[in-house]
Amino acid sequence: MEELLKTGITLKDHDESRQGEALMLDGKQGNTKGRKLYIESYGCAMNFSDSEIVASVMIDMGFETTANYKEADVIFINTCSIRENAEQRVRNRLREFGAIKKTKKDAVIGVLGCMAERLKAKFLEEEKLVDLVVGPDAYRDLPSLINQADEGAKAVNVLLSREETYADISPIRLNSNGISAFISIMRGCDNMCSFCVVPFTRGRERSRDAHSIVQEAKELSQAGYREVTLLGQNVDSYKWASEDGSQSVNFAQLLAMVAEVDPQMRVRFSTSHPKDITDEVLHTMAKYHNICKYIHLPVQSGNSRILEKMNRTYDREWYLERVDAIRGILPNCAISTDVIVGFCSETEEEHHDTLSIMKLVGYDFAYMFKYSERPGTLAAKRFEDDVPEEVKSRRLDEVIAQQQASAHQQLQKQIGKVQEVLIDGYSKKSKHDFSGRNDQNATVIFPVDERFQPGNYVKVLAESCTKATLIGKIID
Repeated sequence: MEELLKTGITLKDHDESRQGEALMLDGKQGNTKGRKLYIESYGCAMNFSDSEIVASVMIDMGFETTANYKEADVIFINTCSIRENAEQRVRNRLREFGAIKKTKKDAVIGVLGCMAERLKAKFLEEEKLVDLVVGPDAYRDLPSLINQADEGAKAVNVLLSREETYADISPIRLNSNGISAFISIMRGCDNMCSFCVVPFTRGRERSRDAHSIVQEAKELSQAGYREVTLLGQNVDSYKWASEDGSQSVNFAQLLAMVAEVDPQMRVRFSTSHPKDITDEVLHTMAKYHNICKYIHLPVQSGNSRILEKMNRTYDREWYLERVDAIRGILPNCAISTDVIVGFCSETEEEHHDTLSIMKLVGYDFAYMFKYSERPGTLAAKRFEDDVPEEVKSRRLDEVIAQQQASAHQQLQKQIGKVQEVLIDGYSKKSKHDFSGRNDQNATVIFPVDERFQPGNYVKVLAESCTKATLIGKIID
């Protein structure tokens, strides 16, 4: 997801997720019953957004939160099931949490999200790591499930829904800086990429009521937020229609509706699918200055045979045509991507097709992975994972090297130009420097100016860059 793309490269062990992160309320607590909640989330932005929904449900039950899991009465891990490393990390973390039960026997430990649905039996019975398992469509059932767990029963609900969008639940903004927020616009996925578990763990695609999305954006604007990110597994296939059929809204129209809420509030979105992104979306982005000129467009492979085997439903030529359309309509638009190396039967020549498309496009950012077979996927059922591990590692090194070069080139193009930057905080290295992102999602570092604070827009002249960051100064 685009808000995670802070550098021009992604480390090899990144596993399409952030490290586990404790999610805390932004100073908001409900009427407490003396019980404390700790939530730790892994994975994509959608998981972090889901944790905000979970927090809202739990606050309504009377819970408050803690940043220290050792103080918690209920501990949740909201999980990702995309990469094998994520699963092992979650298991290790659950074992750490389990030690609490030695001193707090009534503590409840639960697994939420994608991994919960797929590994419910292992977590509950084989490994006895958790008391509660909740799939991504069952968060409304948490009050009942918590009660079952309190009574000593194993509580499970992993049923998938064709209707659930949580449109009426106001998310509790977790780890909020009060500047940027997620808005989930749809759930599930109808694409059946052969390597991906998401359709099986998150269910069929369904779009949220457009008016509820706009209302959430209005509330965020009124609360002082300066940036929203519209989230979906495939935002370009967003399609909502009113029950009486009198109104329908596609993604381009939704983008315009959200952009018009507040011209001073930036709008981002993720993720786009190459088969679905339309010129209408691109022209809408061009029309509104507050829609950021940045698109995450996963390619996965640069070879048409491998793309067909991945069931991506486009080929190399189609993808490059979409890139040409972006460059033609939005000349300054940044593009990021996902790349998988070592997919089943990938040859050396096909790997070089991936390197060549990366060079042709010149991505600003990238997530890069070795193929990891996920049980239950079409690829696991149909294809042999036959590329040796050492070959995958070497190919990934080559992809990372290419991306490092491309990212640096893209940043160098911005040197000498004035950037509009939204200050989101201080540099990790020095409190004497601000950090923010420009329209193209590049991180910009510049000296603190006492006239400004996080949440302000400033004009910054880019004077130099590292491999992943622009460095400059505020200009009047």
